[in-house]
Amino acid sequence: MVRYEDVKKTFTDLVSIDSPSLHEEQMVEEIKKLFAEIGIMLCEDDSAKRTGSTSGNLYAYVKGDGKKTPVLLAAHLDTVMPAYGKKAVFAADGTVKSDGTTVLGADDLAGVTEIYHAMKYLKENQIAHRDVELLFTVSEELYCKGAKAFDYGRIKSKSAYVLDLSGRIGDAAYAAPTILSFCVTINGKAAHAGFCPEEGRNAIAAAAKAVAQLPQGRIDDVTTANIGMISGGSGVNIVSEQCTVQGEIRSLKHEKAVALAKTYREQFTKVAQDLGASAEWKETVDIQAYETSLDSDVVREYEKAASGAGVEAKFFKTFGGSDNNVFFQYGIEGIVMACSMNNVHSCKEYANVHEMVTMTEILIRILAEREDL
Repeated sequence: MVRYEDVKKTFTDLVSIDSPSLHEEQMVEEIKKLFAEIGIMLCEDDSAKRTGSTSGNLYAYVKGDGKKTPVLLAAHLDTVMPAYGKKAVFAADGTVKSDGTTVLGADDLAGVTEIYHAMKYLKENQIAHRDVELLFTVSEELYCKGAKAFDYGRIKSKSAYVLDLSGRIGDAAYAAPTILSFCVTINGKAAHAGFCPEEGRNAIAAAAKAVAQLPQGRIDDVTTANIGMISGGSGVNIVSEQCTVQGEIRSLKHEKAVALAKTYREQFTKVAQDLGASAEWKETVDIQAYETSLDSDVVREYEKAASGAGVEAKFFKTFGGSDNNVFFQYGIEGIVMACSMNNVHSCKEYANVHEMVTMTEILIRILAEREDL
């Protein structure tokens, strides 16, 4: 159905555009132009003033014949660093990677490419389709900044297909975690480490004692915790006056993430007080957990569409977040689908054009009113 060379060209053109988080303006303009060529006018929202990005999110409502309920297709426009000067390098088998000095940007330009070619195929072949809402977000890599700033009063769909997952084509995530980040600052008392150490209150010692007593790593089947950064002290001959500890907690059960954060906060506070210091705690729920029912329409439709494209659909829970975490909080039940992005967030990222073609054909089957595709 979809031409390999067309998908290859679109993906190549898109990854050549620099679009690191908060600097997506060139990508936004290109996507507007690309969709306008097939008669779809994407509107840029005013979220930039809230996200700090150079551009807003892009949205369109594409009217179909109305027989099926509307559905939301979503992908994000930003990439992680290093992202300047990306180039697509192709192998004979359709595999594509960067030149090794940057990320490729398949996360998430593979998803953008697939949505575009699905809509292009339906338009050019005049195939009846359901109403479709398109949402391309900015700054997703920064804990879904763009999605959080979008006005969901505009959305009519109750189900969403988000193209933003690593893995085999056919894989889809139906649950993802709460991600809670924290920063605790231990305030002690400085003193000369040689002449009068007993007069000091060592903030590093307090932080270290608390960290040593806290659970880390995989806490249980649905929860992880990690202390990732520690900084403090002003000199090797000075009892440390201050120490900052940063980390994150993830759990597929929101209440577990909140409860573990409370345990962390109480432990840092107690240890600091025992050593004559104090603790300042800050936490942020970056995204909140969701779980889509495996009996939902969005899951059943995906299974059917994947089967029609010769692919077995498989569903699992992931410990990574996406815009779908945000959508779920607004009553939109969705899944996140693998769209040919692998080794993401690294200079070894790669994709495959054949896989992108297959994913595009799955989208066409989800959207089309016909059964004979």
